[in-house]
Amino acid sequence: MTGTPDTRMIQLVMALRRAGVSDKQVLMAIERTPRELFVPEGFVDQAFENRPLPIDCGQTISQPFVVAAMTEALKLDDRCKVLEIGTGSGYQAAVLARLSRRVYTVERYRTLAKEAEARFHALRLSNIVTRIGDGSLGWPEQAPFDRIIVTAAAASRPDTLLDQLKPGGICVAPVQNGPVQTLMRYDKSDEGEVTETALFDVRFVPLVPGEARAL
Repeated sequence: MTGTPDTRMIQLVMALRRAGVSDKQVLMAIERTPRELFVPEGFVDQAFENRPLPIDCGQTISQPFVVAAMTEALKLDDRCKVLEIGTGSGYQAAVLARLSRRVYTVERYRTLAKEAEARFHALRLSNIVTRIGDGSLGWPEQAPFDRIIVTAAAASRPDTLLDQLKPGGICVAPVQNGPVQTLMRYDKSDEGEVTETALFDVRFVPLVPGEARAL
């Protein structure tokens, strides 16, 4: 992909539309979020490509299509209180912040969390709250949440997180399904019942319990 950053961003958004992302608000949030600020310096030239890229601590920044599709599946509005598990570089949280009231994001690696905080500050995204800790436990002190998004693959249905979801809420999470990972959407009814919808197969780093002792 060649051209100026603006041209390359337009090309990326057009590629996401062709891939099936139709929510105009989601596409606008992607367009307004400079992905090149969220990747390591050596990968800036690939920031506008529709592919995952490595970041520090052995983690990755997700493929833009996956970010957009997960965001679209959440059906966000500007009243939503969102929990994100796995801050990473902060890219997904930055996209969410443009579509919701407040984003609470948990990261087990201190280095990643602090770097993400600096990016949020630089972009003046004041509606993101960060925490360093065990994402598998969610953020019970701030529960319940209107929406929950998990950016690491759980070994099974993330019931601890679903317990922190409001009635009428939506959770989107990759879950290990035999040899593959499947992106799942969980819809909680007003009565508290959870229904499951399989969206498509994905590949994420595993959701690891506990706070990282290093990095």
